[in-house]
This record gives sequence, structure tokens and C-alpha cells, in this order.
Amino acid sequence: MAFLIRLIVLALIIYLFYRLIRFIVDPKRKLDSALESGTYYFLDDVKNVQKNFFIAFRGVLFEGEKYLGTTENAFEVVSIFVWVENPDKLQGFTKEDFHFLEKEILMNYPEARINWKNPIEQLMKQNQ
Repeated sequence: MAFLIRLIVLALIIYLFYRLIRFIVDPKRKLDSALESGTYYFLDDVKNVQKNFFIAFRGVLFEGEKYLGTTENAFEVVSIFVWVENPDKLQGFTKEDFHFLEKEILMNYPEARINWKNPIEQLMKQNQ
């Protein structure tokens, strides 16, 4: 009987340790943490075109939708639409911030054309 209790306690400790490790390395938790701290974090499943990507930058959450198309030699992501859920948080952002985000997106999707949704699109079109 004592051996069974020890085995159950050991199994519980192993399970709790496993859950703790999973919590620490969870990408969504890292995204939330980056949003709260105002740092940069790029969350994406590059191998799954159907999943949108998320970018935390300066406390704002951007979401990008990927579209597959053909290039000269292969099927690649050729178009990306990026928007922000809460445009009110964009106060203080400059074109340079959005150029930085474009550069980061193009590192993963070099063949893509990036389209911003309003109000970012209006800012990017001014004085091109």
C-alpha cells in the first residue's frame, strides 16, 4: 500500500513538472508577456499557411493573414494583410516602426507583398 502511494505521488510530481515546463515555453504566454512589457515578439507557425501570425510590438498586437500563391519555382506566401485590433493604441507609431515590422515579416516570407489595413495603410501611402 505504501509503495502505491509513493508511486502516485511520484507520478503527480512528474506531471506537475511537465505542466510547469509546458507553461514556461508556451508561445501564447510569451506573446502576452511581450504585450504587457512593450517588447517585440513574433508568433507564427511558418509551416501552416492557414494560421494567422501575431506580432507584439510596443504594447500593440498586430495580426497578419497569409495568402498562398505561385512564384517562379514554387508555391509560396505571396500576399500578407496586416492589421491591428485596437487602432487607438497606435498613437506615437511612425513609418519607421512599420518599416521595421515589414522587414521582420519579409525575413520569414521574402516573396510576400505586405498590405496594411486602415489606418496604417493611409500613413504608409503618404509621401512615398
